[in-house]
Amino acid sequence: MQYQLSRVVAGPFLHLIWRPKVTGAEHVPASGGAILAANHLSVIDSIFLPLMLSRPVTYSAKSEYFTASGPAARLWALYLKSTNQLRMDRDGPRAAQDTLEAALALLQAGNLFGIYPEGTRSPDGRLYRGRPGVGWLALKSGLPVIPVGMIGTRGVLPPGSVMPRPGRIEIRIGARLEFPPEVLAAPPGKARQQIAERVMTAIRELTGQEYVHTFASDHKAALAAAAPPNRKPRRS
Repeated sequence: MQYQLSRVVAGPFLHLIWRPKVTGAEHVPASGGAILAANHLSVIDSIFLPLMLSRPVTYSAKSEYFTASGPAARLWALYLKSTNQLRMDRDGPRAAQDTLEAALALLQAGNLFGIYPEGTRSPDGRLYRGRPGVGWLALKSGLPVIPVGMIGTRGVLPPGSVMPRPGRIEIRIGARLEFPPEVLAAPPGKARQQIAERVMTAIRELTGQEYVHTFASDHKAALAAAAPPNRKPRRS
């Protein structure tokens, strides 16, 4: 009920200001679980895709987002709570695995789960290497993986910005991915990474982004290490 209320309240406003265009919505199944794998350019990616689809979509979100202070942060926390987003605690050795297992339970219960295979927002708008978590979910669930391309969200709310800007947003949803038998039969670690790579190829075809065969988190760490000691790198 809260999810539908958030759509009714926020949907018209989002359409009026940013005129989002959605193509390929027919690829999202009308019922049953499915994995929506998208590129990640801005924090608002997790707002626009769920509100533009007829079915609820659950994402994982950092636990600090649920308790952040400040007007904009409180509004974001309210949205996360009202749409039943998955709270993710990044601390602890099993944090990532616990999140994947919680996502698997949601998928097996027939829900749509949105995942960003890059693992974090792109630091510069390019598309980065996918992490194997999306492959783990695909193999464990046996459910469809549907690639999604988010376009324009970085321009509306760049990393480090608080207030969104005018702009045009487009969401491109591709057909479900088919993984050949040789990928599915590969050793688990190799199969997970090969699935992630095929997912990123499909996303790149939707968005046209330049691809970087490096993990985004590693690139961010390198930028932080290269920054002058008295100057913090821009948060992304």
